[in-house]
Amino acid sequence: MTDQTSPSEVIQIAFPGISQRESEEMAKSGEIQAYPSGTALCREGAIEKVFFIILEGEVQVTKLLNETEVRVLTNLHPGGFFGEMALIHNAPRAASVTTTLPTVVLEINKDNFDLMLHRNASVSLAMVREVSRRLRENDEMAIEDLRVKSQELAIAYQQLAEQEYAQHEFLTTIAHELRTPLTASYGYLQAIRKGMIHADAFNSAMDTVVQNVQKIITLVNDILFLQELDLILMEFEPVDIGVIVASVLEQQRERAELNRVGFQLSIAPNLPSVMGDARSLQRVVSILLDNAIKFSPEGGNTSVVVDYDRQFVWVRVSDTGVGIPPEAMPRLFRRFFRLDEVGGYLFTGSGMGLSIARQVIDQHEGDILVESELGKGSVFTIRLRRVS
Repeated sequence: MTDQTSPSEVIQIAFPGISQRESEEMAKSGEIQAYPSGTALCREGAIEKVFFIILEGEVQVTKLLNETEVRVLTNLHPGGFFGEMALIHNAPRAASVTTTLPTVVLEINKDNFDLMLHRNASVSLAMVREVSRRLRENDEMAIEDLRVKSQELAIAYQQLAEQEYAQHEFLTTIAHELRTPLTASYGYLQAIRKGMIHADAFNSAMDTVVQNVQKIITLVNDILFLQELDLILMEFEPVDIGVIVASVLEQQRERAELNRVGFQLSIAPNLPSVMGDARSLQRVVSILLDNAIKFSPEGGNTSVVVDYDRQFVWVRVSDTGVGIPPEAMPRLFRRFFRLDEVGGYLFTGSGMGLSIARQVIDQHEGDILVESELGKGSVFTIRLRRVS
């Protein structure tokens, strides 16, 4: 204990209104104890019979929430006190108190505490006043905590409702996306079986069946790939993203031509490698090119640029399609979110593509960015850290 502030002076700070004589009597009724940092003075739930006034140092008051989360309620300094409610009500400690610095306290046990309160009315009034003030502060903290919890709960319920709605929409969409090609394929196969389609129309009918079966395969592959992302860790190795982009573009070229969409590809020379999973990155590029084609119902041009700087290799896919409504941008990468209509054009899809792309790029510790202007097109950019 230093000579700068006596225990009685600290007590008068803690309980304004009591006299010098009464504060000295309170100091004499207790014992001065010194504790190192990290000492537990009170344990939540314990029934203890000591009242503490801090003379030097600092303590932290904490409470256990949900059996796992420890919440810091406050830090107390010289003049602060704790433990009075347990003595008054003979109840378990409501919180834990631990020293955060070397700390000196005045400890008053229950018998001396009761005797002091009965003998000194002004001390009783001063303590009641301070305890009442602290209770008001605790009530205000509790009300604020409840308000915050209520807001968090409302947000959680809203997110749960959105997730349930999205899952319902997803199942409805999947059922529709599967039923449409299955029904078309079944119809053509039944007609072929019954001899209703003759030689001149046979090849066209089989092409339609093949296209519809391919749609089903693509949809099922997306679902399985989404599950893999959640369950299986990728194996990274140095890959050439330029080769991946060129390969995917060739795969998509026929479909692009059918939709009157032209491709322009530019790959920077001496392109550095990136650490990645080639199969997953191929799926991302395929998703972006597929969207560029799909959302260009009037045809147009899609530019694909692969370049790099000192830190990143990046792929930029720019189209001249319908663009993305501003209100859809915050939800664009959410799982199962899809655009059904833009600019009077109707579109189909499962709502999995961009969520898959975002998850893959996140697992590569990269970025996927989007810029769009409604009616003029969209630009998607993937940035991946280059191999040193």
